[in-house]
Amino acid sequence: MSHAFRVSPGGKLSGSLRVPGDKSISHRSIMLGAIADGTTHVSGFLEGADAISTMNVFRALGVRIEGPDQGRVTVHGVGIDGLRPSATPLDCGNAGTAMRLLIGLLAGQGFESTLIGDESLSKRPMRRVADPLAGMGARIETQDGKPPVRIRPVDALNGIDFDMPVASAQVKSALLLAGLYAQGETSVSEPAPTRDHTERMLAGFGVAVSRSGNRVGVQGGQRLRATDIDVPSDISSAAFFLVGASIAPGSDLLLEHVGVNPTRTGILDILKLMGADIELRNLREVGGEPVADIRVRHAPLRGIEVPAELVPLAIDEFPVLFVAAACASGRTVVTGAEELRVKESDRIAVMADGLQALGVAAQATPDGMIIDGRADGQPAFGTGTIESHGDHRIAMAFAIAALRAAGELRILDTVNVATSFPGFGSLARSAGLSLAEVDD
Repeated sequence: MSHAFRVSPGGKLSGSLRVPGDKSISHRSIMLGAIADGTTHVSGFLEGADAISTMNVFRALGVRIEGPDQGRVTVHGVGIDGLRPSATPLDCGNAGTAMRLLIGLLAGQGFESTLIGDESLSKRPMRRVADPLAGMGARIETQDGKPPVRIRPVDALNGIDFDMPVASAQVKSALLLAGLYAQGETSVSEPAPTRDHTERMLAGFGVAVSRSGNRVGVQGGQRLRATDIDVPSDISSAAFFLVGASIAPGSDLLLEHVGVNPTRTGILDILKLMGADIELRNLREVGGEPVADIRVRHAPLRGIEVPAELVPLAIDEFPVLFVAAACASGRTVVTGAEELRVKESDRIAVMADGLQALGVAAQATPDGMIIDGRADGQPAFGTGTIESHGDHRIAMAFAIAALRAAGELRILDTVNVATSFPGFGSLARSAGLSLAEVDD
């Protein structure tokens, strides 16, 4: 049996919400806590399927982890060399971040590991991580560049100075984690800024991280000291409500305790360029990560050409940004976003198909999309059924589109929403979205 959303048209978003914890930071809190000396206490942990997959992998590698219990997790670190081989393949579920970072972390271990995933993850490319790790001396086998991934033990990894051809936080993070186990320094240069949670958290665990311009590096052989981590709310989850309140007349919404790391705020910058009314309040720092409360009110949006430098800083938010573009007056052009084609689904193709099915003038391009939107005061979307292809961000983006639809939207295959945003339906209803979750 599959799950679906049925969303009635219209409405507005109001009140105050706290969306679940940041997925990227939740993954990394388990990984670094596991290989640290001492006990790491995590609060605000995202209890979604992806982050739970990471937790279960480290349990299989011999790490004792308590929780999650209302966002609280206790990780009893085993030290940099304390992981133990698993008797069975390590199942990453739907979590691409977990698998790519684990390839780096496990490349320097003295034992063999096999990483597997669900049907969706088994189609995603892993060579972008495996190839540079091979340059460090790692022995990694894939199936035509895709999972399952077998990591064989080697005598030693050697530091590398790697120029990333494409900006990717996952590749950067995998190499830095492998660098902890390598001889000498491992450094990565990126063509554009990407999220820096790994570097920030490594520093929080006492690792000396060198930064110079677009280059970041670590010296091998360093030990990690356990620490306490308070995970801020995930801006990628807040993004659905940022767009919803922007496009629905009468909306006035406060999103609490949201992570506003400058490598993640592309969504805010893009929406502001489109004319959104967004205000950051109570800016503060929690555990090395900047956090704020974000007030967003309805405002008429206009189409823009999205600046190239903002694309990597909003890569996960484009499904719902395409919905914003459909509600904006004039044309929005997105280029340089080819990374979207190798996410949980081909997000360019799937979003274009869904938007077109609802009457939006959307044209997919090899690396983005061209959307001619409809201004305020009229429905931007028709009525119909959308196939989400099991992609959580597609499903949630089209749920938000119902705020400006002419009739009911039915969104199929929504079970994976729990991977990144458990409780999305109930939180959306509390804010004013008429969403029913049904067995299809």
